[in-house]
Amino acid sequence: MQHDFWHQKWEKNEIGFHLPEANALLVKHFSTLNLKQNSRIFLPLCGKTLDIAWLLSQGYRIAGAELSALAIEDLFNSLHLMPTIKNIGEITHYSATNIDLFVGDIFKVTPAMLGKVDAVYDRAAYVALPEEIRKQYSAHLMALTNQAAQLLICFEYDQTIHAGPPFSICEDEVKQHYQTKYDLALLASEVMANGLKGQHPATEHVWWLKPLS
Repeated sequence: MQHDFWHQKWEKNEIGFHLPEANALLVKHFSTLNLKQNSRIFLPLCGKTLDIAWLLSQGYRIAGAELSALAIEDLFNSLHLMPTIKNIGEITHYSATNIDLFVGDIFKVTPAMLGKVDAVYDRAAYVALPEEIRKQYSAHLMALTNQAAQLLICFEYDQTIHAGPPFSICEDEVKQHYQTKYDLALLASEVMANGLKGQHPATEHVWWLKPLS
């Protein structure tokens, strides 16, 4: 992972990827997972997303992983929560009622640290990682969460006109990394009204990854 790149983004507040409200595709499609209230949802590379506040308001418990401590401190401030903080090896664990966030390299987070989760919501992690790391990431995520169901949101666009991140993810790649472990359903494909970063034509895809029995 490009640790310095992302730390600089947060330190300079260059966070155009941070939305001012809960993601509309999350709100529209999360019920597809058919989860009971109090289910525990894992958000990889969560930043300080307002999706967490929305999920908490719907009665879910949250776990997340994030590289930037600045992002997590901002998140707890926005939630008006005072976290308990402890170090677990190279990871710093921030916790409060119904929320556990692990700060550091996601590849250093272990299943024992994370504990049981019922589903994964990945809007920011898969698309943030370069191609050479995405295969390693998808394998780690499945091992980390015991192959929990996923709601995965990806962008697709002409990668030659924008180097990323976020990176363009095509259907074939999602299948390549996940179809041996999941039944894949494309829930929606929506053209971004203003394009990627307000410049480049792009489509968002919403995938439901249901574990194979």
